Amino acid sequence: MMNSLLLAWRYMSFHRGSTAVLVLALSLTIFLPLAARWGVQRFQQHALQRATSTPLVLGTKGSRFGLAIHALYFRGESPQAFHLQESLRIQESGLAEVIELHARFRTRGATIVGTTKRYFELRGLRLASGQPIRRLGDCVVGAAVATRLGIQPGDRLLSESDSLFDLSGPAPLNMRVTGLLARTGTSDDEAVLCDLETTWLIEGIGHGHAIQGDAAEENHQHSSGRQYLQAHQEVTDENVNSFHFHGKRSQFPITALIALPTSDKSEALLLGRYLAPDQTLQMIRPIEVVQELLHVISHLRRLFDLSILLLTMATALLAALVLMLSLRLRQREMRTFYLLGCSRGKAVQVVATQLLLVVLIAVSLSFLAASAVSPGLEWLFIRLMST
Repeated sequence: MMNSLLLAWRYMSFHRGSTAVLVLALSLTIFLPLAARWGVQRFQQHALQRATSTPLVLGTKGSRFGLAIHALYFRGESPQAFHLQESLRIQESGLAEVIELHARFRTRGATIVGTTKRYFELRGLRLASGQPIRRLGDCVVGAAVATRLGIQPGDRLLSESDSLFDLSGPAPLNMRVTGLLARTGTSDDEAVLCDLETTWLIEGIGHGHAIQGDAAEENHQHSSGRQYLQAHQEVTDENVNSFHFHGKRSQFPITALIALPTSDKSEALLLGRYLAPDQTLQMIRPIEVVQELLHVISHLRRLFDLSILLLTMATALLAALVLMLSLRLRQREMRTFYLLGCSRGKAVQVVATQLLLVVLIAVSLSFLAASAVSPGLEWLFIRLMST
């Protein structure tokens, strides 16, 4: 057996080009379905884990999938906002603990998510460096955003105003980065997190009196128009006390609400509250929505598996053809084996050992490549799902 292995290896070493082509063809055939399956499995595990830790989500009526994706991944089109009063009603009922989310604005390609400290506890978020949010205008940045933008604690991020051509609208907010979040492998890595008041400031509900010239004394009507303000608003330790909000807090907007029911009965009562046809809000179970999405993905994976199966069969036939042609070209080599006293069985053993080595190398390369690529495929699936 060792002699057969040595002869097979010598042959492969001499014919490096043809051996490499054969190994590459087999590796790709094995790698594609393996990487796709592992990537989908990682994505399913990630999606189910995040959805399971989010029992209920409240938002305006519309697409259930859009609401779930917005609350879980902060992606897609932001649903219509509703009043914070609904959150206060749920808290007063004692049926659930609530975590408000306000995710309408972006900064340099990342979603700005206004929320509460309870959200950090729910997702298990911790700081890798810097300090937590300390005051209005502060934010902490997800690991992926920090890496992509080269952000460090102490840097500034300017919110992207949704009213760029409206000169009477609120100016963008220049937020102070106080900390960087540790990498979690979830959508929180792609977000910029701050408190709700900061997003309401971006919304234009609140403002400070950073007014140029003598207008501060002459115009005390709390105008936040750009004709009175600088190019952007910026909260500092010196002017933080001058910032304030207008209107009732209960009427301030949020785009979604995570509800953590106190019991199964409380969960059923909460779901029943929003079943009336005249309700403008809907309460969903994210786990049910995500399972529906994964069911669709499983059907697509079967189609992909079928196409890969056909590709594998075609590759196997081509490999068989190459092997037969190779044996024809190696007739003089086989004849030399016979003249040297090797039996036909020994010659077949050498060829079979060579084929086995090619398959083992291809399988090893495929497993290594699939294990390296599957995390990237998981991220791609999350991006595609939440776009």
